[in-house]
Amino acid sequence: MFKAIVVRASQGHQTIPDPRRADPAGFRGKPVVADRPCEAGCEACVAVCPTQAITLDPVRIDLGRCVMCGDCEPVCPSRKLSFSADFKLASTERAGLVVSAARPVLDPVQVSAALRQRFGRSLKLRSVSAGGCNGCELEVNALTNVNFDIGRYGIDIVASPRHADGLVLTGPITRHMADALQLCWDGMPDPKLVIAVGACAISGSPFEGSPEIDRGLLERYRPSLYVPGCPPHPLTFISGILDLLGIPS
Repeated sequence: MFKAIVVRASQGHQTIPDPRRADPAGFRGKPVVADRPCEAGCEACVAVCPTQAITLDPVRIDLGRCVMCGDCEPVCPSRKLSFSADFKLASTERAGLVVSAARPVLDPVQVSAALRQRFGRSLKLRSVSAGGCNGCELEVNALTNVNFDIGRYGIDIVASPRHADGLVLTGPITRHMADALQLCWDGMPDPKLVIAVGACAISGSPFEGSPEIDRGLLERYRPSLYVPGCPPHPLTFISGILDLLGIPS
């Protein structure tokens, strides 16, 4: 017992009091596109981007494709591109994930009155990895640990779609997972929502356009929340879902 008390005292209070005001030191978060001209004829950032997340004239970065590799920053001769520690990247609209010099701040997550009324006090989520690499899945698992403790907001990850109000989708949706994903969705009672977590789930990212993925489910059911990253920080997920449900700090 004495040893347990000593360990607990040495660890201190590990739960983040307010996830929306946290400061994740060292985190590579939202890209910053500076308001300065590019070098004439330079396309270095586009050439080095592995997921075609960067477009020019003007320079724009699509967080729905960006894997936050950071390779674009050092090759930019005009130092137009950099990354901040901002983890508030979630969006309720796919188009809201695009960052540019003219649009440096992402659109705030829109509170859904209908979702707030129904799920604002209790939301059960079923997590499905549809061909993911396990990066996003590990971060989803971390939501329930002592640091992030998403359960304090009445949000839980459940084992059965029969108990779920929402589908947390990770991975690009491989052909072999398409039917299983549809079965999971069909097994969830109405009303229900989809949350696309990670660049692969949002766009397919490096696998976009591959014949081995089947994104039919997302074409039929638009996500209520997009959580970008590769993988997304748990704080990105928490801040996004709390804003969507209108849950105060």
